[in-house]
Order: sequence, then structure tokens, then C-alpha cells
Amino acid sequence: MFDFGGQRWMVRRPKPFVLVFEGLAGLAADQQGDYLHDVLLAPTCREAFYDLIDATGLVVCLNLPTSHPSYRDVRGRSSKGRLSQGEYYHHDGCSGPQKPRFVEIRCPYQNVTRSVATAVAPHREVVAAMLRMLPDELAGSQAIIDCAAQAEGNDALLDPLQGLITRTVRRNLEAEAAREYFRQVDLAADAYFEPWQLGESRLIANANAGITMQHRRAYQQVNRVGVANGNLLKRWPNEELLLPGQTLDTAFLDAMCSEEDGACQR
Repeated sequence: MFDFGGQRWMVRRPKPFVLVFEGLAGLAADQQGDYLHDVLLAPTCREAFYDLIDATGLVVCLNLPTSHPSYRDVRGRSSKGRLSQGEYYHHDGCSGPQKPRFVEIRCPYQNVTRSVATAVAPHREVVAAMLRMLPDELAGSQAIIDCAAQAEGNDALLDPLQGLITRTVRRNLEAEAAREYFRQVDLAADAYFEPWQLGESRLIANANAGITMQHRRAYQQVNRVGVANGNLLKRWPNEELLLPGQTLDTAFLDAMCSEEDGACQR
């Protein structure tokens, strides 16, 4: 049990950086209602909830029926021949100077289940795992060795190192070999990639003063094109769910949506 926002919650913590809300104590799964918007994101509780996400890394809300109009379809698709941008570990906003504070990804109630996982892990652990899991023929690259040495103990250099590793993997491994490599990275980074439940939202700390989370579309089996798969929704709550007196930054939102279409460069 967990007391938060004037309510008592059923929660569990499957990993140190993950807190799962199963709903309000004393209510069955089908009686929960939209507790995310009605309680956790209510104006009186919102900043405390945001602080909880920042401090945790990933907050999961289960059994959540909501049709809030701010959600949009997740963009980007994968093919058998090559990885999409979403299959590489990333922060949202990686192509610009400003990143959204959080990313919320949601699996709505629908007729088809979601079979493709979403992996989430701390940025530092992701980069360390990417370096550790590189095949020997790629790990011997002098550029990677030098960049890794410079990044040792310096989080400001994690992004350049990660970008170099990502480009090396993309250029040298065939698609399914690259997917297998990232499956090994998921395990080595102790990523959270539990199967999606219908009615589940995952709120990911994407940008804060500390170490943040990264996420990716994670095929845990060989990608089979044409197989029916449930869709996901997403939004950036801090920038899109406005409180009285706040104004939507349309330029920022346009830039983020452009990145979703594949403009994120590494």
C-alpha cells in the first residue's frame, strides 16, 4: 500500500526504477475509473506526481480507462529490412535543444493485444550495456574505445558515445542481428519490458536534473511483418496538459511531432 495524493493505492515495485500503480485500494480493477486524470494529474496533486516520476524513473498505471483527447497515435513503423528510429534507445526530443520532461505511452483498451514490447531503462545503464554487448569485431573500434574512455564518469558525454555505438551497429549489422543485439542490451541494462496490458499507461522521466530514462520499441522475437498488433498512444504531459494561465508552446509541439515522423538524427 502507498499513501499519495490523499488516497491509498495498491502498488508494487518490480525494479528499483519502476513503480506500478494497480489502482485505488478497496476497488476492483474494473471499478477504478480514470484515476490518472481525476487524482494523480489533478492540479492539486500534479507537481507532486511529476516529482514522483522524476525520482522513480518509470511510473506505470494499470487498469486505467480513459479517453482523454490529448493522446495521439504513436508514429513510426518497423520493417523486416531495417530498424526504425523507435527501435533504438532514445530520449524524446533528441534532435533539438529542449526535451519534454516526461513521455507517456499508453496501450488503450482495444480488440487486439499489443505483442511488441516497449523497453525502458536508465540512460547510464543503457549506454554501459550497449558498450558491453557489442560484438568483438565492433567493440575493437578505436573511435569507440577513445569515446568510452572520455565518457568514463562524465554523464555529459553519454549521448556522443551512445550515438557512435548506434551508428556503428546500424551500419555494420543486418536488421535481425541488430534486433538481437538490442535484446541482449535490454537484458544487460535490466530494462523493464513487461508485456503491455490493455488500459496501461507508462510515464517515463525523459528530461530532468538527474539521470533519466530511455525507451525503445523492443521486438523480443523475430519481427514478423503483417501480424496484427495493438496500437499505442502517447503524449508529453508536462507540455500538453496545461494548468490555468499556461499556454501551449505550439512550436515545440510541432518540432516534437516532426521528430516522431523520423527526423531524429543520431
